[in-house]
Amino acid sequence: MTLSVQSAIDSLDAPGPDRLAPVRIWLFVLAAAILVMVAIGGITRLTDSGLSITSWKPISGIIPPLTDADWQAEYDAYKQIPEFTRQNSWMSVEDFKSIFWWEWSHRFFGRMIGFLFAVPFLVFLFQRRLSWRLAPSLAALFVLGGFQGFLGWWMVSSGLSERVDVSQYRLAAHLGAASLLYAAIIWVAMRLGADSLDRRAPRPLTPLRKLMWLLLAMVFIQIILGAFVAGLDAGFGFNTWPLMEGKWIPDGLGDLQPVWRNLFENLLTVQFDHRVFAYLVGVVALFGLILSLTSDDSRQNQWMKTIFLLVLAQIMLGILTLVLVVPIPLAVAHQSMALLLFGTLVASLADLRR
Repeated sequence: MTLSVQSAIDSLDAPGPDRLAPVRIWLFVLAAAILVMVAIGGITRLTDSGLSITSWKPISGIIPPLTDADWQAEYDAYKQIPEFTRQNSWMSVEDFKSIFWWEWSHRFFGRMIGFLFAVPFLVFLFQRRLSWRLAPSLAALFVLGGFQGFLGWWMVSSGLSERVDVSQYRLAAHLGAASLLYAAIIWVAMRLGADSLDRRAPRPLTPLRKLMWLLLAMVFIQIILGAFVAGLDAGFGFNTWPLMEGKWIPDGLGDLQPVWRNLFENLLTVQFDHRVFAYLVGVVALFGLILSLTSDDSRQNQWMKTIFLLVLAQIMLGILTLVLVVPIPLAVAHQSMALLLFGTLVASLADLRR
């Protein structure tokens, strides 16, 4: 009798099936899909394909041109914008198709991410895997994802009337929003099921974790700086390292007036800022690595070692991308690595709160 009572008590204390495991897997798949989406966006940008679709049709746009008449209609619309008249007037319909498919693929993948979010979300609601506190948070992420689509069109529209390219300001907003959405999904995935652990064993905010928060903010700023480099095609100039124009601090950094415009519109200054900020990120990451060697928290130390290696790899990718004059595979790897580093920092900080 005593044994049976004890067995009953043990069964109550034993952990049950993790009902949130499928939710976590789904969120990590979503984060991976956003990473792929950003990579496709980078290819679209580097192949000058981003203005090939001149209208925004959230529903019907999922179907590509199927007939010669459809292709001719898309081509005729493209012929009306400055990019064609000033830069690509040599293109035939067949040439146009090569850039159209990249932009269509970027938009199509974005729509698929929407389905990948909505369908499992509704299934998990039906299965009651989501609490009343979690469900609204995930719904908010879905709204942010939809807003990201609007930002994409807002960016594209900046290049349809007067410019031959999209606004670097809007490109930075589009990439920044995608990065924040990616980070939010990873944070939620890492935090699912952690509340009970937090209540039992709250972890103090150590100096190393404070430094990791600083590094997270710096990496986000660096992603934005990289967006301005991409938006201005600044990586196609000044392709020497470590010197620029034969100097550590080149002439012409403040040529534009008012002075603040140089930070966002002067190709030399934008690339210089991106380089210098990369060095600062590297120094902070190195300091974090040294700090981790004095800590006896093995989990914290392992995260910091991984982050440092990613920072080092990212800096090396950036240098290679620059000196080889932005080959598409390297440039896409550089952009993807930035997001991977950002996501790793978010995952580490979420994990270390437990």
